Amino acid sequence: MKGKKLQGETQNLKSHVKEELTALYELTVPVGQLSTKELNERLVAVTEEIGHEVAVYIDRKGRVQEVSVGDSGTVDLPEVKARSENRLSGVRCIHTHPSGDTELSAPDISSLRRLRFDAMAAIGRHSGKIVGCLGFFTGEKSEDGTLEVQHIGPMRADHLNRLRLTPLVQAINRRLAKERTQATEDEEERAVLAGLDTSAGASRWTTEDSLAELAELARTAGASVVGSFIQKKAKPDTALFLGRGKVEEMAMFIQNEEATLVIFDDELTPSQQKNLEMALGVKILDRTALILDIFAQRARTAAGKLQVELAQLKYRLPRILGQGLVLSRLGGGIGTRGPGETKLEVDRRRIRRRIHDIESEIKRLRSQRSLHRERRRAARVPIAALVGYTNAGKSTLLNALTGADVFAEDKLFATLDPTTRALPLADGCEILLTDTVGFIQKLPHTLVQAFHATLEEVAEADLLLHVVDVSNEAAEVQIEAVTEVLKELGVAEKPMLYVLNKMDRLASGTGNDAEGFEGNRAGGESKSDVAENDAQRAASLPPAVSRLLRGREGCAVSAMTGAGLPALLEKLTAFFRSGEVELTLHIPFEEHAVTAKLHAAGRILSTEYDEQGTLLRVRLPEEEAEKFRSYEK
Repeated sequence: MKGKKLQGETQNLKSHVKEELTALYELTVPVGQLSTKELNERLVAVTEEIGHEVAVYIDRKGRVQEVSVGDSGTVDLPEVKARSENRLSGVRCIHTHPSGDTELSAPDISSLRRLRFDAMAAIGRHSGKIVGCLGFFTGEKSEDGTLEVQHIGPMRADHLNRLRLTPLVQAINRRLAKERTQATEDEEERAVLAGLDTSAGASRWTTEDSLAELAELARTAGASVVGSFIQKKAKPDTALFLGRGKVEEMAMFIQNEEATLVIFDDELTPSQQKNLEMALGVKILDRTALILDIFAQRARTAAGKLQVELAQLKYRLPRILGQGLVLSRLGGGIGTRGPGETKLEVDRRRIRRRIHDIESEIKRLRSQRSLHRERRRAARVPIAALVGYTNAGKSTLLNALTGADVFAEDKLFATLDPTTRALPLADGCEILLTDTVGFIQKLPHTLVQAFHATLEEVAEADLLLHVVDVSNEAAEVQIEAVTEVLKELGVAEKPMLYVLNKMDRLASGTGNDAEGFEGNRAGGESKSDVAENDAQRAASLPPAVSRLLRGREGCAVSAMTGAGLPALLEKLTAFFRSGEVELTLHIPFEEHAVTAKLHAAGRILSTEYDEQGTLLRVRLPEEEAEKFRSYEK
């Protein structure tokens, strides 16, 4: 087994000493603890017998990785590969000083800096007891640019073993990573993905599909994916989400690939996240935190930023962890007096206060939007809302239809804040077209809650345009995911028109590729031809597209090339004309109140005047038209 060989000056050692040193590989140290009494005793005993320094290297899982023997002055420390320039190596060194003087020497500090150990400890026997000194980084840099080192000791070795090493290492790594990020913000984080396959049978949305989408989310957030892990398990482990063996396998992969981040495909509990950070020694995110990070990058308006911050605070509040019940001073009783860890409670209180303030501000913004919607309703302006899976092409479609200059990019959640633009239809009719935030599988509930004010635009729409990426193999599953969110918003029963987008991406030879589809781009269609042409289009579409449209009202388009957009506009015109009649009315001047009622009841298409009164061409709902038939000319 690799690592069983002794390192250093071993030529003149007796056989039983070599056996004693080799046996050290079998020892383990509890995770988060510096060393053990047994390991210390055996190291010092061998040192006292041979008069040479002995060093052991222990990884964060508590396993002895190397055992090395030095000469009478020092020990030759083998090289340890650091994970990256902005992280510790993941290994700590414990070595002996034959003289019993456990102060860290200059070579000890040099090795600590050069090899970036998690910690460096020197132990020896003094007055019959084993004592030691510990050195570790503070995360800060001195004036000469080297990392500052803090010393603890000399003190009894069993006292050193009580130090909680894992939180210390995590704090140092966070400081180093923050400093490194500030220095090189463009450097990509190296991410490992992890998911749990709990499905008993076949599913259209597999764990592999979900991880592929998670990889795209990671790319959108600015990380590069260096590996992924899937474990088949009936239910998540309560402590580590994955099984302990899989976590150990991941830890080795993380160290070899110098990964800095692990992203889990499902939401983790606060305790699972904390345990995984301790076991893996890197930053842990779940799908929710990743989506929140992307939203934070994409939010542009004040309302969008507030909604993202609200979702982030609600997510983080239960994840503020202190140092456990042992150091909590808020319960009362013996050992709890004094200031204690009150900062934890202060942080929680500040977050709750901030959540209250943001919710109040969002409520105020909601009232403002409500007034805008009231004005639109009073003006009788029809509204259509673009909904759909993220990256389905909603913003590109809005730009193509209205000439808007909304930011659009081939990334998930490229746009976040809703945008509304006027869209002129045939015969002078005009509607408002609203682009909304994209949906996604496993959309965090906190986001749905936080963005409820924004998604109210969907509730106010007269028609939903469900944009679907027809080139995506999981298009049907994405339709179902969007439908679930619409149900949660209570708008799933609204009239819906399916817009199968990205026809230009379909491969040639499918029966109707992008080239064959270009015929739908130019020219208009009369109303009498719409139904016939719809049937012809459906017959000429690729089988996969025809299956998506089966039982659904919709059309296929390419927002990028413009193909199919005239047919879409015809469908929009037909929808908003249905249930309406167009009348030409003559209103005498003395009955000006009737003119006011017409403005409230419908849309005025044209206005002319003669000697007796006002000549109006109006479009009204059928139930309203009967009230004004007596003025028809």
